[in-house]
Amino acid sequence: MGRIRQQVALIDARFYAYHGYYPEEQVLGNEFTVDIYVAFDRGDRKTADELQYTVNYEQLYNIAKTEMQEPRKLLETVAESMLHRVKADFPFVSHIEVSVTKHNPPFGGDRAKAGVKLTWEQNA
Repeated sequence: MGRIRQQVALIDARFYAYHGYYPEEQVLGNEFTVDIYVAFDRGDRKTADELQYTVNYEQLYNIAKTEMQEPRKLLETVAESMLHRVKADFPFVSHIEVSVTKHNPPFGGDRAKAGVKLTWEQNA
């Protein structure tokens, strides 16, 4: 019969935040986007139309929003904090990807973006 692997995502959530290694970044701020993907085997989970049987993407947004409000020097630190919070809030997930993208990094690139992506996979 097979198994169903379900993925839930928060895509292109936009924030204005004060992350950056350089002091001026922590004063001026920047535009960021966050993507969070989670996956899990549905297994014996019911297919009822209820949030208790899935990952609530509103909670994913609130995790991203909370972590984006705390200024940090490195995008890696921001993404890792989000990943750990998702893992704690949804212990049944087996795969998490968190991407944080800075839209105007201060290195003079025309329309350049910089980003970090962390992936966690449950041991098989």
